[in-house]
Amino acid sequence: MTQYLYPQNLRATANLWLWSLKDFCILGISALLSIVILVQTRFVIPAVVTLCYGFLTIRMDETTVLDFIKYAVRYFIGTQQEFRWRQAGPAPNLHTKHTLKSALCACEYSSLKLRCNIFYDQ
Repeated sequence: MTQYLYPQNLRATANLWLWSLKDFCILGISALLSIVILVQTRFVIPAVVTLCYGFLTIRMDETTVLDFIKYAVRYFIGTQQEFRWRQAGPAPNLHTKHTLKSALCACEYSSLKLRCNIFYDQ
């Protein structure tokens, strides 16, 4: 089997500047149509929509601006934030000084949940 070096053995998506090839084609055709409409009728809305589409489909590290906005809306508005604090192990003695070396903190982060446990050496 032949191994190709660019782009990642031909498995990566085709990109042209900051957009994927599909988005770039849609952007080019809509820009052409919006320029024709702007020249013929002085109607600016198609050009504004084309520029907004161009901004929202900018691709950086396989994520577009539109994807980022979707993730942010889903995280901050679409899902309920839940925080649960609990103590693991026996309760620490409040009269004893605990140094940073004697405390062990274990945190887990998985799919919108953060859980931290603090363990003290007795």
